[in-house]
Parts: sequence; structure tokens; C-alpha cells
Amino acid sequence: MRISTQVNADAQIVWDNFNQDLFEKLNPPFPPARLLRYDGNQPGDEVHIELNFIIFKQLWISKITAQEITDKEFYFIDEGSKLPFFLTAWKHKHRICRHKNATLIIDEISYKTPNRILDWLLYPALWLQFVYRKPIYKRIFKDC
Repeated sequence: MRISTQVNADAQIVWDNFNQDLFEKLNPPFPPARLLRYDGNQPGDEVHIELNFIIFKQLWISKITAQEITDKEFYFIDEGSKLPFFLTAWKHKHRICRHKNATLIIDEISYKTPNRILDWLLYPALWLQFVYRKPIYKRIFKDC
């Protein structure tokens, strides 16, 4: 899955603001998520989230496994180390790319569930979770 959002901001400003505050603003309303730990976006850093599905809660722990800064883009990758029961693998590459006079924020997500049918069933829900971020990115990085 790949979702791209163009914002009218300098890539360095976007990169500098990929932090805990932005992370919390990007959380969709369902399932409610409580941030338990946010180390940052450097390799070895961890993010711990508690997802509340009303009748049960699930812990999600991701580790930052890579980060790179080039003239064209900034990126970091988080990979799930402890995931909700419906996921067996998670990899999310957060890319911030210089694009003409703007910046592209690109979310590249790969995941697996216990079976292929669930992979397909989960896709729309995950897609919506990330499309939800588009207007937030545009609002936060408007004319920066």
C-alpha cells in the first residue's frame, strides 16, 4: 500500500516536525490509541501504542529499523515487533521527498495477517487509517 500527500512546505521543515506531537495528531478516532512510549525516529527507537477496541485492548510495539537522509528525501522505517493478534508482520516506510516547490509525504506499508483472506479484508480499513492523515498533513504543513 502506498499513499502520497503533497504539502506546501519545505522538506526539512516536514522532517523536523515528524515527532511525537505529529504522531498523536495523526491517530484516527478508531480505534482509540494511547501512546505509551515514543523514543523518536532513529534506528533502535521504539513506539508503544495501546489500541482500544472497546471490548479488548491490544499492544502494538514498533521499532525503528532504518533511517536515511539524502538530497532528495528523508525516510525512516518502523517494523512491528509486537502486533495486535490480527497482524503477523508490519513494515512502514515514512518518506519525505522534495518535489518541485513542495514536499511529498509518502507512506509505504506492507503487512501480513494470519491468512490471505484477512489480508484482503483488512486492506480497506488500513487504507482509510492512512488516508485520514492527508488533510492533517496539509493543515499542519500549510505554507511552511
